[in-house]
Amino acid sequence: MSSENRKRILARVRGAARGMGADAVARELAGLGRSPAAHQLDADSVVNFMTNVLRNHGTLALAEDRREAVKGIGQYLYKHFRAHRLVAGNEPHLAAMPWREGGVLPRFGELEPGEKAALSYADWGIAETGATVLLSGKHNPPANHLLPEHHIVLVERARILPDMESFWSRQDWHRGQRPRGIYCIAGPSSTGDIEARLVYGAHGPQAWHVIVIGKTPPQLLETALELARAAEAPGDRPRD
Repeated sequence: MSSENRKRILARVRGAARGMGADAVARELAGLGRSPAAHQLDADSVVNFMTNVLRNHGTLALAEDRREAVKGIGQYLYKHFRAHRLVAGNEPHLAAMPWREGGVLPRFGELEPGEKAALSYADWGIAETGATVLLSGKHNPPANHLLPEHHIVLVERARILPDMESFWSRQDWHRGQRPRGIYCIAGPSSTGDIEARLVYGAHGPQAWHVIVIGKTPPQLLETALELARAAEAPGDRPRD
């Protein structure tokens, strides 16, 4: 879009909103109503979230608490790299993890060339799409969830929401508190080649591993696996 077209569009928006106070805007929004909810495969939002993570070609693990999460991170890293090193942002939730107990050696900061695995903390999970919502800023650099070969994401069970509308309705940022960016990541990077085959990792992470923290019965993960298998298209199986 050219700068001239952008100016014209913004001018029209300002003109349409001229004279409307906050109450008038709120009334207009209320009059729009709410779109119908998407079909859910299960009544439990956590099951729906896990099902969609699997359908989106992610992998999953459960952790009862942060100690178990660190253990799971270490197992994942050793399985894929025979090492326990990764990059993590200076996000408070990540800094407070019991790293020494799990033998994991994170480097806190922004991903650098040659580093293959990065860890992020998701502020929310969205059951409708299986997306993890990451709020970027000084302590949560976008490079950590856009550029590694393997992206590991932690999400609290209690912060899994049924849909995007639920996410937006909970946001009440004031001036100066807004994040620099909002990233809804719902799978590894994928693109279609000229033969219409999906290729993973061409423009970002080739693997996306989600760890759900909280007391989640293992039976719910089994239910999610069954639902994902039943819903998958022929020839479109989730990776192990």
